Amino acid sequence: MKQKKKEQRSNKWAFLIYQESVPEDYLNLLEELHVPFILSPWHDKDVNRTTGEFKKPHKHGVFFFESLKSYSQVSELISDKLNSPEHVEVVMSPKGMYDYFTHAENPEKSPYNIEDIESGAGFELDKFLAENNEDLLNQGSRNGNFSALITKYLPTH
Repeated sequence: MKQKKKEQRSNKWAFLIYQESVPEDYLNLLEELHVPFILSPWHDKDVNRTTGEFKKPHKHGVFFFESLKSYSQVSELISDKLNSPEHVEVVMSPKGMYDYFTHAENPEKSPYNIEDIESGAGFELDKFLAENNEDLLNQGSRNGNFSALITKYLPTH
């Protein structure tokens, strides 16, 4: 008898939401899950390299669970709650996700503004930005206003 392959588990999962199909109150829906999350700016300038056409506006997101979750658990959660594609991926590098959110390491792609990153459910955005964006950290320390620069990214409750 063939043994069933064990499903991959992680506590950090990436997902995608499309502007055309996600509910308008997606931030509230995410908050209600009580799972820390971060969302990229709306990627509305991405171009399909093959066709040269704009891709559908979308956001990349990451859940930061307190315990390990399976692919199917996260896939079902995101598709049911946010009308999103079922495909999710394990996040190997939060720094890599930050770079992907803003296209920081891809000068050939349209850049996105760090100020348009959204987060919630207890996600420590200030800490994340400080750890993953040396330019922001350097800019804040140079002008002596790092906390003011960072606090505008904190979710309001």
